[in-house]
Amino acid sequence: MIKVIDSHALMVFLEKEPGYEKMQRIFVQATEKDNHLLMTSVNFGEIYYIVLRECGKKKTEEVEKVIASLPIRIVDVNVELAKEAGKLKATKKMSYADCFAAALAKMNKGELITGDKEFEEVKHDVKIQWL
Repeated sequence: MIKVIDSHALMVFLEKEPGYEKMQRIFVQATEKDNHLLMTSVNFGEIYYIVLRECGKKKTEEVEKVIASLPIRIVDVNVELAKEAGKLKATKKMSYADCFAAALAKMNKGELITGDKEFEEVKHDVKIQWL
């Protein structure tokens, strides 16, 4: 099954927050199976701006290298993905960026990995693996 991660899941890993060990296992399994996790470019942008705002350019460059070493494939947003995210945003109480992660999982009939409770809004639309 295709697995999608949101920015929350990746931040849990990067900051070694509760759920870190679970994310570490998910990355190891993805590497062993040569099965990359998906993340939208919008969600990558969230990570980028958060680290840049809170830690500065040098740390942001370090985090980019870490992300590049992980089994994550960044998916650029196209019109279909933007429309699906827009449909979710119009009907759910979620951040726009979170709608992209949910839309990517939904379009790929995949599983979304997150610890962000905001995704309760789409638990009937998207399979979720909670951290």
